[in-house]
Amino acid sequence: MATVTQIAPGAYRVEENGKQVVVFVAGTADDRWVFCNGEIYRERQTRESGTRQPGDRPPKGGHYDLNAPMPATVVKILVTPGQPVRQGDTLVVLEAMKMELPIRAPGDAVVQTVNCREGELVQPDRTLVELA
Repeated sequence: MATVTQIAPGAYRVEENGKQVVVFVAGTADDRWVFCNGEIYRERQTRESGTRQPGDRPPKGGHYDLNAPMPATVVKILVTPGQPVRQGDTLVVLEAMKMELPIRAPGDAVVQTVNCREGELVQPDRTLVELA
């Protein structure tokens, strides 16, 4: 059984089977963002049906965007357009709530565009990097 402890507003320590991970949660009850182990998950409630939709996971093979999960400052940009990336590569590093949030490639792809610059404050849903 997992134990969850709030360590700061929007930050939680999850302990299970002797392993610990810090999880960040932001947003509202209708539009929640979760950052865990370099992965970003989003859960939205649609007003029409009241059902939950899966997070913005990229399709395999095809074009997809990597968006800011919460208001944050762009600390580092580690890729350029045309650069091939592998699953798990860190593309952009954000800082929010005094914590660094690496934005990682969810799969093997090629960087199409970089839509942010270092030092820029970005808002949730802002497209940072487009991959194909």
